[in-house]
Amino acid sequence: MSHPAAGDSQQTRAAAATAADSLTGAWQHLAAAQAAVLAALQGRHRPELAYALSEFTAAIRRFQRAVDTAVHDFADQQLPTLYEQGAGTAATTLGTAFTWTSSHQHAVRTLTTDTYTDLLRHSQQTVRRASAFYRAARAAARQQIPTALTGRTALQAAKALADQLAAAHPLARVIYRNGARVPVRAWAEAATLARTAVAYNAGTLAVAREHGVQFVEVFDGYDCGWTSHPDPDKATRTLRTVEDAAEWPIAHPRCTRAFGLRPDVGEHHVR
Repeated sequence: MSHPAAGDSQQTRAAAATAADSLTGAWQHLAAAQAAVLAALQGRHRPELAYALSEFTAAIRRFQRAVDTAVHDFADQQLPTLYEQGAGTAATTLGTAFTWTSSHQHAVRTLTTDTYTDLLRHSQQTVRRASAFYRAARAAARQQIPTALTGRTALQAAKALADQLAAAHPLARVIYRNGARVPVRAWAEAATLARTAVAYNAGTLAVAREHGVQFVEVFDGYDCGWTSHPDPDKATRTLRTVEDAAEWPIAHPRCTRAFGLRPDVGEHHVR
């Protein structure tokens, strides 16, 4: 049996890359607006800082619109296509054609909702950090710009203040729940690649259920474990139940896992 996703890996990567580029661009524009505020703060010029802060509030709104558009395009356009590709490939192996039944439509709606929740959660966190940065920078403009100082001492004090604000309110990185700070592009690529793989595999497994197929063969990286990359239970070329596969459609964000239907295998063959 050939790898079931061999003809689609480029398409899934392309879909993920397009979404990742859009998300990364949105974060970069917001980070650039923050940098302009910090530069004005270091320059110790209140009018320039007031203008930069005004532009920053507009940048927050643009950021929200850009992320919403990127996530909408990815979730509502790319994911259904990838789901259909996975389902279509699986249906072909069974000698039938894929059709959009109500169960498939429900599955895609669930995928879309989960994707919105995951990707927008990080953007909402960034908006909260950006708002906190705005308030802190305004406070600095009113109270902390060391205009009474002159020369090198003033420049050092202003730079120290800007560095303090940048460290307290990072906008160029995504912060995970465990506190890890990850470059936006790395997060966006991993997150979108994971969603494309899950969507493709969800289509495969939905067709398996639809036609009463109980087992699938796993295609994965040679060293990839079943529940995580270092899991000693290696995944590739093993047989798994459809329900187990649905629980672990991938093992990690950049996982290449895919499934091939095995209608020839029954429960008595794997005991």
